[in-house]
Amino acid sequence: MGVLNVTPDSFYDGGRYFGCERAIARALEMVAEGADIVDVGGESTRPGAAPVDAEEELARVLPVVEALAGTVRVSIDTSKRAVARAAVAAGASLVNDVTASIADVAAETGAGYVAMHMRGSPSDMQAAPAYDDVVAEVAAFLAGRASEAERLGVGEVWVDPGIGFGKTVRHNLELLCAIPELAGLGWPVLIGTSRKSFLGKITRGGGPEDRFEASIATAAYALASGASMVRVHDVAATVAARRILTEDVAEVPR
Repeated sequence: MGVLNVTPDSFYDGGRYFGCERAIARALEMVAEGADIVDVGGESTRPGAAPVDAEEELARVLPVVEALAGTVRVSIDTSKRAVARAAVAAGASLVNDVTASIADVAAETGAGYVAMHMRGSPSDMQAAPAYDDVVAEVAAFLAGRASEAERLGVGEVWVDPGIGFGKTVRHNLELLCAIPELAGLGWPVLIGTSRKSFLGKITRGGGPEDRFEASIATAAYALASGASMVRVHDVAATVAARRILTEDVAEVPR
């Protein structure tokens, strides 16, 4: 899943693809690099981000979704019902919901659905995240939301533990180690670690631009551990890493 932030303020590429033409060009580039899905978002969910009203979010994402539909599978990264409905009508077929609260829209539109775990909201989620048992609590939450989505009639349900969304570095690492357990819940797991700040804290690197290697390493680890999809900024490099993991040794020349 390639990340396409049609925003001026996302933590890594904010402003780089803000505008329809630039966003579409980047999406097509990601498709050429091997992205199976392009995840279009019009509201930043970085720590401390301010909310965007639905009208502005729609103006950002709809022209992009319409342009990409039919070329690649499009996911809409939103927690607003109006945006999700309009994006699916425009050609998106997956609703990626960081609040895990709008499964009803996926059910009524026939779209797939990603239920993600987040403690708090983007504006306050990193203030002081605390859990008694982060893996058990996140797993229970995801199982509950995924089951509810299926009860509502959603045919394709994914779960995402929300790496970096109301978690400390330790919490993030514990959840990565627990991917086999999360996959064992019975729904395919989506993992997003790409360029996130906890990687810089581990590697003692600088800003998001210095987290490339750690992003590829954690994406490969997630896939090798049982994740079914990774959400990434660096599509070409991640596709190459996945190819290494999945290459059939019997077909490799001696």
